[in-house]
Amino acid sequence: MSNKTYDLIVIGAGPGGYVCAIRAAQLGMSVACVEKESLGGTCLNVGCIPSKALLHASERFEEAEHHLADLGVDVNAPKLNLKRMMKHKSDVISTNVQGIGFLLKKNKVDHIKGSGKIIKAGEVEITDAKNKKSTLKTKNIVIATGSEVMPLPGIEIDEKQIVSSTGALTFSDVPKKLAVIGGGVIGLEMGTVWRRLGAEVTVIEFMDKILPPMDNEISKQMRLILKKQGMIFKLGTKVTAAKKAGKKVKLTMEAAKGGSAETLDFDAVLVAIGRRPHIEGLGIEDIGITMTERGQINVDEHFKTNIDGIYAIGDVIRGAMLAHKAEDEGMTVAEHLSGQYAHINYDAIPGVVYTFPEVAEVGKTEEQLKAEGVKYNIGKFPYMANGRARAMNAPEGFVKILADAKTDRVLGCHIIGAEAGTLIAEVVLAIEFGGSAEDIARTCHAHPTLSEVVKEAALAVDTRQIHM
Repeated sequence: MSNKTYDLIVIGAGPGGYVCAIRAAQLGMSVACVEKESLGGTCLNVGCIPSKALLHASERFEEAEHHLADLGVDVNAPKLNLKRMMKHKSDVISTNVQGIGFLLKKNKVDHIKGSGKIIKAGEVEITDAKNKKSTLKTKNIVIATGSEVMPLPGIEIDEKQIVSSTGALTFSDVPKKLAVIGGGVIGLEMGTVWRRLGAEVTVIEFMDKILPPMDNEISKQMRLILKKQGMIFKLGTKVTAAKKAGKKVKLTMEAAKGGSAETLDFDAVLVAIGRRPHIEGLGIEDIGITMTERGQINVDEHFKTNIDGIYAIGDVIRGAMLAHKAEDEGMTVAEHLSGQYAHINYDAIPGVVYTFPEVAEVGKTEEQLKAEGVKYNIGKFPYMANGRARAMNAPEGFVKILADAKTDRVLGCHIIGAEAGTLIAEVVLAIEFGGSAEDIARTCHAHPTLSEVVKEAALAVDTRQIHM
């Protein structure tokens, strides 16, 4: 363990933490990054990356099983090799973990293996795997410990029959009947993985819509598409009990507004009602760091807590729990500590659901604009009218752009369709630069590409779309 005093110690090596550490080192600081588990945090090890590996693999499986024949490719019925699919997932994780280790070493960031506890400003106590303790000194501390699964009261997660997103990534067999409690991003992504592989999936959501924070039109269209794919929905429903009975789980539920209960049997249950800041063991209560009413660390516009020299970023503070948000905050706080000017436009943080079709959004929803009394114009264009989408046999979905009625400045964009997560990037850039729908419409888009759907939606803001 090093005895030197660092310019910065980052606690947590997830997307926010390791990016913050690397950027600070690039700016000339001496940096240590403390992590008790694998590099990459939840995102890389049991979140974003492994779920995308399974999403991609299961999409290819379903494509071979049901859709390749539509394109003139006749194949024998595919056979699922779940063990090999899981190995692909594990290999992806391992390669990326090694890559982060290489990046830390390349940028001369000291990787400290162990748990970090803040003793006071400028001091972090490290507990290693053998429970040996030591203390590191530093000028500044950044807390980047991420989030953990939100529990559902009265339901015990065993990661075998009743699982969190972590357990849903490691099923050894495809459950015949899978219940997903929560119709948000995680629930829908993992639900679609196992539906494609053969499970009967029932999504149980407390609200009366799936993807509750998203634009209502997107939510409704997504439910229709997933229902057509075979997913079952029970909306406006709350789960009151889950009891294991041999190889089954008896799930009791009732209407969210109250009513008679029903009990259904499932082979597995995924609890996906959200996540909460992971702050246990950091010592923040002992040193008096103030928290918000939602259990988040309270920070100012420069991510500083109420204690000088201690900062926080990512899932432990306000805002969406997104890896790319944490990354941007990590770079921003590093640049601020080095004396540079840095900022984040939270209206230009995209969100993506990696189902098929994908959902992507940035900026305001229609419901938010109405609530704020903002006058806006809508430009909407369907994938069905795009030549490339039809050629790809991916005609479902649309792009919707919301622009200020007076200035034409882009206020929001909502996409459902193939490659939505990639297409949203140009609208994010437009919002970041204060661009207008006209700016997007006047930008030349290659033909034939899906990006033309975005251009046509921008043209439609002024009711001058061409191909519809």
